[in-house]
Amino acid sequence: MPSRKRRLLLTLTALALVSSACTDGDQKAADPAQSGPTSALVPGADPAKQAAEIAGRLSDEELIGQLLMPYAYGNAADKVSSGSAAANRNYAGASTPAEIVKKYHLGGVILVSSSADDPTAGTNKTTNVESPAQVANLTAGLQAAALSLPARLPLLIGTDQEYGQVTRIRDGIVQLPAALAFGAAGDPAITEAAWKAAGTELAAIGLNVDFAPDADVLGAQPGGVIGSRSFGSDPAKVSVQVAASVKGLQGAGVAATVKHFPGHGHTTTDSHSSLPVLSQNTATLEAGDLPPFLAARDAGVGLIMSGHLDVKAIDPGTPASFSSKVLVDLLRTKLGYTGVVVTDALNMAPAEQWGPGEAAVRAILAGNDILLMPTNLSAAYKGLLDATKSGRLSKQRLVESATRVLALKLRLAAVPKPDLAAVDSAEGKSAARAGAAAAITIFRGSCTAALVKGPVRVTAAGADTSRGVLEDALRQAGAEVVSQGGSEIRLIGYGRGSADLSQSAAVTVALDTPYVLSSAKGALVATYSSSRASMSALADVLLGKAKATGRSPVPVQGLPPTACS
Repeated sequence: MPSRKRRLLLTLTALALVSSACTDGDQKAADPAQSGPTSALVPGADPAKQAAEIAGRLSDEELIGQLLMPYAYGNAADKVSSGSAAANRNYAGASTPAEIVKKYHLGGVILVSSSADDPTAGTNKTTNVESPAQVANLTAGLQAAALSLPARLPLLIGTDQEYGQVTRIRDGIVQLPAALAFGAAGDPAITEAAWKAAGTELAAIGLNVDFAPDADVLGAQPGGVIGSRSFGSDPAKVSVQVAASVKGLQGAGVAATVKHFPGHGHTTTDSHSSLPVLSQNTATLEAGDLPPFLAARDAGVGLIMSGHLDVKAIDPGTPASFSSKVLVDLLRTKLGYTGVVVTDALNMAPAEQWGPGEAAVRAILAGNDILLMPTNLSAAYKGLLDATKSGRLSKQRLVESATRVLALKLRLAAVPKPDLAAVDSAEGKSAARAGAAAAITIFRGSCTAALVKGPVRVTAAGADTSRGVLEDALRQAGAEVVSQGGSEIRLIGYGRGSADLSQSAAVTVALDTPYVLSSAKGALVATYSSSRASMSALADVLLGKAKATGRSPVPVQGLPPTACS
């Protein structure tokens, strides 16, 4: 076993037994399977029946808790910094994540992180994800807190691990290429294997929900706001990729979440800051946006996320996330979806037109089962409780959603948790590399010979980190990398659609969406991702050691889908 992997395994194993130092303090990890109270959930032949029986015994307060999935400040469950404690008290009226779980009988918690190049960073008010060891410790502590309550119901613990631009855990675990890369690879077997490897890692560190994959179909605009988070612009091909991702994740015991229903791909407006309008008619919506959600339904997806989207053809002026016409009439009745519906983050602008209590009530009445990231947990909980006492929100409605949530937990409990050795494994790296390699697309240039010869020089427009990774990969593949002269390999990263392309380079590489290549000169290549696996695969193609078999999953003006048919 390589020394790095051995060190990680020893660290993670020790976390299940002893205290571990975290940024916010020390937290003694608790393994619910080995010590303390055990779960009241016993997986059986009929999860829905058992879930209904349990939900029927819960108090109003416990039922409401099962519908809440907030974030919390602090990198450990029981001991946090003074700043995190103060933030928690302001948000939830309790000092630590564990206390918050207990106070509200929570059904779930989301782990978050924020980075400058993340298009969803605005909703993440803190960062409590650092490393696999820290996450394993935190999740164990959170589960121990939940199982110490009288109901003894385990948590759903999720995060946004889409890979690519929206990735919460970046260090110490395998990084898959972005969804658009899998769309370019076009092989569902590769996709399923990669996402199963990813799910295995997430499950090993205590996560059981991934708010991925993105099921949005890109429209005619150059990627809109979803960009490389999507598998592409062809509804049928996206559907295949979405189903494969769902099967992979859930085969590893992690519930997949497809988003953003009924489709965020045909708008250029960002729902984090304002309400996007979907102007297409019903027929166009059904043909162009809904197929991937239907494919996910058929694959048994655990959750569907409702989008903050104004669907003019169905309920004009009301966000889909607050519309019973979208979530009940369309998703439940017409499309026949019976699983869990979770809101997109309630601290996004379209949901903040109401106070946190009113938003929570409206979202449940509209048909959501889980309220994700309310702006203020105390106020959201009080709003739900007051509405229940007044009769505006019936107990039957609470039981209905709690039953779905509990049934999902029962299904997850039936899948054995992988060993901690699965983290950063050779198998996971191999699966990621297969997806990255199959995605590489040559739009212009030789498909049978090296695209660069002799010394090479790597330049970057907004991709400095990837530049160093590619340079290392090129050296390992036998190339001479120089700082001046040589054949220029120009990298264009995320958010650099207006990069200066007036000067020609030997090869221009799009590391995100490929639209920028339409105005570039010389050989043109797309990786659709800047992961380490993608840079390694790119190096092999540039040096003629591997063929590029990818095909663009989106149209690029003036260029064929591939030069290597």
